[in-house]
Amino acid sequence: MARKDFYSRLVYARRTPLIGKLAYYLLKMLGVEIPASVEIGEGFYLVHGGFGVVIHPKTVIGNNVKVYPGVTFGRTDVYKPFSQSRFEQIVVEDHAVIAAGAKVLCKEGKLTIGEGTVVGANAVLLESTSPYEIWAGIPARKVGIRTGDVE
Repeated sequence: MARKDFYSRLVYARRTPLIGKLAYYLLKMLGVEIPASVEIGEGFYLVHGGFGVVIHPKTVIGNNVKVYPGVTFGRTDVYKPFSQSRFEQIVVEDHAVIAAGAKVLCKEGKLTIGEGTVVGANAVLLESTSPYEIWAGIPARKVGIRTGDVE
């Protein structure tokens, strides 16, 4: 079920023709950078408003993903012009949880966060994960498996 909070409405509105730019800039004023090119599935939730969230334009986010404040999705080689980067895309599959302050950074190709995966607070994830794993640390490493119901 799609959330109806103010931030979620803005996230989905940024892709609409008439008010998309207004929604995008309003999110930016609230401290959230999500370009219109970011594909987002149903039920996306910016927990606590997602202040400080920055999402790379070449990111795809699945259904029912939770993103906490201070999260970054981006590339590791920001010192290079984009035309020279080997970065392609970041994919966040359904039911993933990205905890506060986590950084998901891709060096080359595609980095995928598997379905139901949890990336812990302040973790720096530099590689793809498999479904239902728990990752933490700097650099992040697999520390467990997520069990139980995934909402």
